[in-house]
Amino acid sequence: MSYSISILMGIIFSAIFGKVYIPLLKRLHAGQSIREDGPKSHLVKSGTPTIGGVIFLTSVILTTLLAGNFKLSVAMIIFSTLAFGIVGFIDDYIKVVKKRNLGLRAYQKLLLQIIVAVILLIYQYNSSEFNTDQYIPFLKDYYSFGWLYIPFIIFVVVGTVNSVNLTDGLDGLSSSVTVITLGFFAVAANKMNRPEISLFCVALMGALIGFLLYNKYPAKVFMGDTGSLALGGAISAIAVLLNIPLILPFAGGIYFIETLSVIIQVISFKTTGRRVFLMSPLHHHFEHKGWHEKKVVFVFCIVQLILCVISYFILF
Repeated sequence: MSYSISILMGIIFSAIFGKVYIPLLKRLHAGQSIREDGPKSHLVKSGTPTIGGVIFLTSVILTTLLAGNFKLSVAMIIFSTLAFGIVGFIDDYIKVVKKRNLGLRAYQKLLLQIIVAVILLIYQYNSSEFNTDQYIPFLKDYYSFGWLYIPFIIFVVVGTVNSVNLTDGLDGLSSSVTVITLGFFAVAANKMNRPEISLFCVALMGALIGFLLYNKYPAKVFMGDTGSLALGGAISAIAVLLNIPLILPFAGGIYFIETLSVIIQVISFKTTGRRVFLMSPLHHHFEHKGWHEKKVVFVFCIVQLILCVISYFILF
C-alpha cells in the first residue's frame, strides 16, 4: 500500500471512529477534571470527554492490518504503542470513570513502563533483524554500549513516554507535534531501508490528523494518558529499533524542552523557593504570558518542524 493511501485511510478511520467513540465516552461520563491551580481559561474544559486516544489507536491498527504491514518489527512497535496505551487507559479509567482521582500510583505506572521497555529491549537484543549498536549522530558511526545498553534503552523509552505525556496539555498540542515528529521518522526509516517502519509512521500520522478534527481548539475530546503514553511508546520504539534514540533530544525537541522546563522548575523551587517559569510545563508559561492556546500550538509546531529538519541533516 502506498504512503498516500495509508495516510488517507488513517484520517478517514479516525474521523469515523471519533463519531462513534465520543458519544460513548460521554455516556460513560469520562469527562476530564481540570486542575484548579492551572490556567483559569482551562476551567471551561472540565467535563470534556477524555480517553480519546482509543480513536487513533483503533485507526492505526486497522490501517496497518489493511496495508498488510505484518513484519515483526512493526508488530513490536504496535506492541509498545498498545502496551503503554493500556497503562494509560487503566490510569484514565480509574480517574475519570471510577472517579478515583489518584489513578495508578506513580510507582505502579513506572514499574509497568519499565516492564514494557524491557520486553522491547529483549526483542531487539535477540532479533536477527536488528542489532544493539547505537548510532552516534555527530560522529556518524555506530558504537556498542555494552552492558550500558540495558539501562540506556530503559531510560530512553520511559523518559520519552513521560515526556510526550507532559506535552499533552493544550488542545491539539501533542497530536500536532507528534505528526511532525512521525514525519521525520517516516523519512528517516525510509532512508535507512526500513520501509515497513516508515509505512507505520505514515499510518499513525494519518490517524492523528483525523483525530485532530476533534482534538484541535476547542477540543471535543482529549487523548488522555491512553493516547499520550501510547504515542510515547510508538516514538520510543521507532527510535530504538532504528538505533537512533540519541537523535530524540532534537527530533523530539518539544518533548525534551517541555520535560526540561518541569525539571528546572522543580529544582529551582526546591533549592531557592523561586520559580523560573510562571508555570510548567513550558506551554502553560506562555499561556500565563497572555498567549492564546492556538498561538502556543502553532509556535511549538514551527519549532518542532525546524528541529526535525535539523535532525535530518544531523543524521544524513
